[in-house]
Amino acid sequence: MSTRSILRARRCGRAAALGVVVALALAGAAPAQEPAPEGEESAAAPEPARRGPEPPADDFDRGTPRSSVLGYLEACREGDYERAARHLHLGPVPAAERDTRGPELARELKQVLDQTLWVDVDALSDDPRGKREDGLPGGRDLVGRIETSERPVDVFVDRVPRGDGAFIWKISPVTIAKVPDLYAEFGTGVIAEYLPAPLVEVRLLELALWQWLALLVILLLAYFGALILAGALARVARALVRRSSSDLDDRLLELCLPAVRLLLTVAVFAAGTSAIGLPVPARRFLGGVEASLTIFAFTWLLFRVIDFAATVMDENMRLRGQYSATGFVPLGRRALKIALGVLATLAALDTFGFDVTALIAGLGVGGLAVALAAQKTLENVFGGVTVLTDQPVRVGDFCRFGDRVGTVEDIGIRSTRIRTLGRTVVTVPNADFSTMHLENFAKRDRILLETTLGLRYETTPDQLRWVLVELRKMLYAHPKVLHDPARVRFASFGDFSLNLEVWCYVRTSDWNEFLAVREDLYLRMMDIVAESGSGFAFPSQTAYLAKDDGVDAERTSAAEAQVAEWRRQSELMLPDFTAERIAAVDDSLDYPPEGSAAARRS
Repeated sequence: MSTRSILRARRCGRAAALGVVVALALAGAAPAQEPAPEGEESAAAPEPARRGPEPPADDFDRGTPRSSVLGYLEACREGDYERAARHLHLGPVPAAERDTRGPELARELKQVLDQTLWVDVDALSDDPRGKREDGLPGGRDLVGRIETSERPVDVFVDRVPRGDGAFIWKISPVTIAKVPDLYAEFGTGVIAEYLPAPLVEVRLLELALWQWLALLVILLLAYFGALILAGALARVARALVRRSSSDLDDRLLELCLPAVRLLLTVAVFAAGTSAIGLPVPARRFLGGVEASLTIFAFTWLLFRVIDFAATVMDENMRLRGQYSATGFVPLGRRALKIALGVLATLAALDTFGFDVTALIAGLGVGGLAVALAAQKTLENVFGGVTVLTDQPVRVGDFCRFGDRVGTVEDIGIRSTRIRTLGRTVVTVPNADFSTMHLENFAKRDRILLETTLGLRYETTPDQLRWVLVELRKMLYAHPKVLHDPARVRFASFGDFSLNLEVWCYVRTSDWNEFLAVREDLYLRMMDIVAESGSGFAFPSQTAYLAKDDGVDAERTSAAEAQVAEWRRQSELMLPDFTAERIAAVDDSLDYPPEGSAAARRS
């Protein structure tokens, strides 16, 4: 006979056997079975293809793998271990010991599961026949796997007959046989053995009462223990850093101590919680909290190191005169902190089980959209980089921007803040600020004084020459006026005055000091004009009916005689003073003027 014929014969035999079974079921040939006592069910068995009348519902809701495991866990949470034992297949336990040993095994298995396996009930099958195509024999489902010191132990549920024609699910005898060994390795330990029963049996959020009390004690011990350890480490570290001549290590040590104390607190707390046998959910939650606090502590430590490094860099740059580079320090510090904060946040989310990879991928996909939406913001960022690179102004500079003036208070990533003379703060986006015409008053080394003196038309030419000479002499003699350039020129014939242009630089960059010097120069100009016998023209067209006194004839004669004497001796300093004459009158005026409070202090 060929192989193909043999295979065909086998298939026919199987079909015939299946037909006999179906026929017997339909005809009711088999008499009804008597219900067997609980715990004496046979091993996992497949359900017949067809059944008679639907059996009564199970009192313990063990019809599916999910409902049976959920019922077991709920009974254990309520402390009803007798009911929980109804969800165990106690085949390995002698019949005489099942009433006492069953609840004990239920309690021990629950404690083992708390320590080793978080049962995801929703992942279990809700089909009365269990999962299909899971690689396990029919009528058996896998609840989870417990990793032990020797080899993994699988937790199974089996589908067994209840004894009245119905099939129910119970925790497999294969798993029940391993419970004593698992409990010896993962049980509550010697601590719970000597505690009163209420402290062990009363539970809140899957934690026994004694474990809540132990967590509180461990937290207090961790806090005060970390203070003691940090204090001891600080004393040793201070003794070491005192040997150096620089104070940088002392400053860095004081900055790092708070973060070190937090790290020590987390370490002591983690060591304490590992000894009290917390359930898996509590361990996962506390592990996430401990990891997040550790990340926070390291981030806090790095933030302080970044601040310290930025301060040292700024001080060194200012000592070397590299003022243009100091503007990059705040920007670099902020960029590093932002990048570090983002990484720390992602790491903290990862410790709590969030899918950080998907988040990063989402950020990458949405990066283009964010860039387009934040186009103006990016312009401001690049504008801030331009301002910091080109250094038209720095923090603390007094400047003119557009048609306003003020003092720069901060150059940020997005905008620049300027305090105006009205003490208001103007915020200008960097994209606009970098394109403005900026006038930086803080960078000038001297301040220009420019004015026009209008003398009366009755002033004679020699009077005017005398005034020009005396004004120039006064500028050359003043200690706060730079000689080159210092000009006093007869500039023009005005509508009602002879205009003299005064143009010089005051030797100061302080605006308040410039105002005082300018005031002194103006008063001296008034004295010179008055001494010449002339006067300032009135800028008006008013007709006066009163008699005009005119110019002073005596002073006019004196000024003209002085000019004639200069001509005779060839000493008329027009159009320019000689170097010898400038040297002769250099710094010969008293300033501050005699009689002023400033002169008395000098």
